[in-house]
Amino acid sequence: MAHNPRMAIVQTSSLTGRLSSIASPLESCLPLRYYKKEVSADIKERSANREGRVKQGSPVQSREWGRYERVIVFDGVCNFCNAFVNFVLARDSQELFTFGTLQSQPAQGILAQLGLSTQDYETFLLLENGKVFTKSTAALKVLRCLPGLWPWMYAFIIIPRPLRDLVYSVVARNRYQWMGKSDTCRVPTPKERARFI
Repeated sequence: MAHNPRMAIVQTSSLTGRLSSIASPLESCLPLRYYKKEVSADIKERSANREGRVKQGSPVQSREWGRYERVIVFDGVCNFCNAFVNFVLARDSQELFTFGTLQSQPAQGILAQLGLSTQDYETFLLLENGKVFTKSTAALKVLRCLPGLWPWMYAFIIIPRPLRDLVYSVVARNRYQWMGKSDTCRVPTPKERARFI
């Protein structure tokens, strides 16, 4: 049987078209699979952060609060948190700390940067020279700056952070039940106003 070059070209073209149609869906799957891996990694990272594994001393960006040396960012409707703020205010004679609420717009941006919930607050934040500290580490660093015997409490920093944060988390989860919750965020008194941002 004589070989027909035109028939070979048609067959080759048909085969190429079929291979192309097979390869095309495979190629289109690659970005999707890659995207799924990226989303999965992001979810895992955010989940880890929600469990309190925010890297201590991580840099954060805040256009509004970046110029302050130390900012305690707390749950403004939490009575327990407000008691802690009062405790610090009463002892911070050098006015080392300023205060902001987690409900504020700058704080919401920082929480988003860290992958933390912007509604269900699990920790207060200590912003110190552009770096963030959370949970028990933040609390101990605050106490270290207060006068009297309070800096000795910083010795507890040698306890592994997961153990310290476990105790902190128990308190944080029960803070509303133990001391209640306000309907609105704390409003500073005229005397306190200069300390709140």
